[in-house]
Amino acid sequence: MNQNINIVIDIDIPFIKSIFEPYCNVKYYKGADFTNSNVKDADALIVRTRTKCNRELLEGTSVKFIATATIGLDHIDLDYAKEKGIVVVNAAGCNSGGVMQYVFTAIYSLAHKLSIPLSNKTLGVVGCGNVGSKVVKLAEKLGFRVLKNDPPKELLDPNGGYVNLDKLLAESDIVTLHTPLDSTTENLASYNFFQKIKDGAIFINSSRGEVVDDDALLAHRDKLSGVVIDVWRDEPNVNINLLNASDIATYHIAGYSLQGKINATVLSVRAVAEFFNIYQLTEFEIPTEIKFLDFSNKSQAEILVLLNNFYEIYRDDLKLRSNPKNFENYRSKYNYRDEFTF
Repeated sequence: MNQNINIVIDIDIPFIKSIFEPYCNVKYYKGADFTNSNVKDADALIVRTRTKCNRELLEGTSVKFIATATIGLDHIDLDYAKEKGIVVVNAAGCNSGGVMQYVFTAIYSLAHKLSIPLSNKTLGVVGCGNVGSKVVKLAEKLGFRVLKNDPPKELLDPNGGYVNLDKLLAESDIVTLHTPLDSTTENLASYNFFQKIKDGAIFINSSRGEVVDDDALLAHRDKLSGVVIDVWRDEPNVNINLLNASDIATYHIAGYSLQGKINATVLSVRAVAEFFNIYQLTEFEIPTEIKFLDFSNKSQAEILVLLNNFYEIYRDDLKLRSNPKNFENYRSKYNYRDEFTF
């Protein structure tokens, strides 16, 4: 054991218990229970979105490195970390397959419930990073017309087939958000956004709750044929009015696949190991398999059956509606579902 390395880890990160113990001093806390005093002597933190890594938490500590087992970084004050020389690494793309699975299970489940044929429909994807690009790929495989909006990516690739947001909103039968949360995307789905969205569209948010202005969405609810919400402002609190207005509502588990969680843990362990030269863990892995799904020549009903074999989304919907206050407990005890490839 290297007695000189102290690591504090979110106890709800799966598959990580006992990995570092042979090499470092390790303490575990619930994500919301990280405090300045209990991370004071830590050299590294491994966290999730529930730990706000800001001045209040980090001031006067020994923290040099933060690994977050998430795609998003909005729970970390990156400016403060840079000021203090703290290196921050996320698990980029770790749960992209799980979110893709969630989105299409939601689309096909809701279309079945509302008797909406999906042939010749247009899917608008806002944000085409690790998650959005996978959504685009499967949508094209399934025969959707796809419109993509991602201004930062369009700057890098002007010929990448991106469209402006107004065109996407006007023409898309389904709009799904996959943007990070930052100053440019907070309240992106505003009154103006919903005024421009196509009548009868299905709206899906599995990115961050703060990307959507709840009041704007509720004010335009009658314009939409369906609403799917997985992420909420001020989690773990749930806007009950938005919950009641949603056709499918879940508790921030779109990316909660077995493979996604394994990916996040592996990436976090390797990042810490590389930074602190724990050579025994730099190639750490957890073996897993992903099943192949063949969507070729399948009807809409057949595709729904295939998707439901992996994930029955209404079970999570019913859980949240039965007890919204149990949001965090549902997440921490989630039975991770298998992903698929195609």
